[in-house]
Amino acid sequence: MIGMLTGKVAIRNDPYILLDVKGVGYKVFVAPSIFTKATLGETLTVFTHTHVREDVLELFGFVAIEDLQLFEKMIGVSGIGCKTAIGIFGIGTRSEILNAIVRGDSAFFTTVPRLGKKNAQKLIIELKGKIDITGNGVEAGQGNEDREVVMQALQSFGYSAKESYDAIAASRKENESIEETIRSALAHLGRK
Repeated sequence: MIGMLTGKVAIRNDPYILLDVKGVGYKVFVAPSIFTKATLGETLTVFTHTHVREDVLELFGFVAIEDLQLFEKMIGVSGIGCKTAIGIFGIGTRSEILNAIVRGDSAFFTTVPRLGKKNAQKLIIELKGKIDITGNGVEAGQGNEDREVVMQALQSFGYSAKESYDAIAASRKENESIEETIRSALAHLGRK
């Protein structure tokens, strides 16, 4: 598997770039945000996902490892292929995608070609518990279950998913118990 490439941008041909790595050209599909910034002759490092099928070998590249991790979580959802997942990065940044998942905003995803409402909802449901809701990464961790409990508690007090998410992100401290996190988040919400 090819995990990372560093080379000069030899060709730009939307939706891919050709990276010249010591005389070998690698065709790497990238999100539009990377494509528009990549200039010919520039040295670029991309973290890659190697997609292999019986008739295809494709590379999908990202400048941030966290973007690659999110991409790999998305293609792990049944019905979401590599081209669809890279298309999601075409409509938003990692932070915007994570926020849409946390908010349960299926309309955000349905603007992506080949991604209907049903698969958008499936993506949200399957990824909601697998991402770090602070928006700093996409790691599945032990604290995610605790955050979900806190989210549910705040929502039971009448706060929206977005208000709850923002309050947890702004007020949560390391090694806090669930009860302490709820109190901190409520105090944060009370100051608004």
